[in-house]
Amino acid sequence: MKRFLITIFLFFFITKIAGQEEEKTTQLDSIQINLKRSIDSLLKNTTNELNIIVLKDILKEITPKKPKETEQIGWKSKGKTSLLFNQSAFNFDWQGGGTSNIAGNTAINYEFNYKKNSLTWDNKVLIDYGLSFLKDEDFARKTNDRIELNSRLGQRIGSSNWNYSFFANFLSQIDKGFRFEVDPETDETIRIEETHFFSPAFIQAGPGFLWKKNDDININIAPVTSRIIFVDKEFTNIEGYQDGDYFGVDAGESTRFEFGGAIAANIRFLIAQNFTIENILNLYSNYIEDPANVDLDYTLNLSLKINRYVSSNFTFQSIYDDNATSAFQIRQVLGIGLDYKF
Repeated sequence: MKRFLITIFLFFFITKIAGQEEEKTTQLDSIQINLKRSIDSLLKNTTNELNIIVLKDILKEITPKKPKETEQIGWKSKGKTSLLFNQSAFNFDWQGGGTSNIAGNTAINYEFNYKKNSLTWDNKVLIDYGLSFLKDEDFARKTNDRIELNSRLGQRIGSSNWNYSFFANFLSQIDKGFRFEVDPETDETIRIEETHFFSPAFIQAGPGFLWKKNDDININIAPVTSRIIFVDKEFTNIEGYQDGDYFGVDAGESTRFEFGGAIAANIRFLIAQNFTIENILNLYSNYIEDPANVDLDYTLNLSLKINRYVSSNFTFQSIYDDNATSAFQIRQVLGIGLDYKF
């Protein structure tokens, strides 16, 4: 009996909604017909060219105007934190090969910017850390580890998109980094520490020129840039170490100074509803040593927003730094995650 009453209720509810929609459609059709008749009677004795001008003017008057965006004055901040998950599982009888694993990645992106008249000061904090756990492995493996601080001061030149600028950048990692090898005697996986927090760490700073169309499209050109690389002496004091083997630092030293030029570009745009593409490119050339060997750091971020809290993300990163290695470093992450904006 209860199911029957619920069915009757749903039937009448849907019928009522359908009737309302049909009534709205009928009213709309009636308005369109009457409006067309009125326009035809008023404009039948004039030329088409004149009619088009009149109709365009009318549409322009009745079209709601977009409210003007209030110009930012003072500080403005925004942040986003995300959790990304990946998981694969295979049972004992699976013949296609594969290793069960679970991986997670967390990222915090926080911006706090100041603007007053033609002066802007943009600051950004990026923390990105991920781990992967493989079945039957004794150690977790990092999928990403990055801490980056950016600060850029800009003074607009006249009314153009160009600005005088000064930027500072800090880049390092949070956790220890290991190289994994197999012990030939025990066949067990062993790990050898290669990096940790502030080893390496990069600090760059310099004046330049900023072309900034908006917060999503900007290019900073700094032809006079200083860079200092910091490392732990324990990595440059090992037996047999050659100058420059560890991020270009000489044996027994903990720092390396470079002088060169840098370019940083950021382009972010929507290609479809809730689908965002972000391109981040950083280039650096050391004038003192091998200026043709340009350091490159390129990141592509694709984000598909499913709802307010869930999104699908794809990240591709390519790094070339001949002080670290003579080949391209490639990283790629794909998964579904949870987002929270603040």
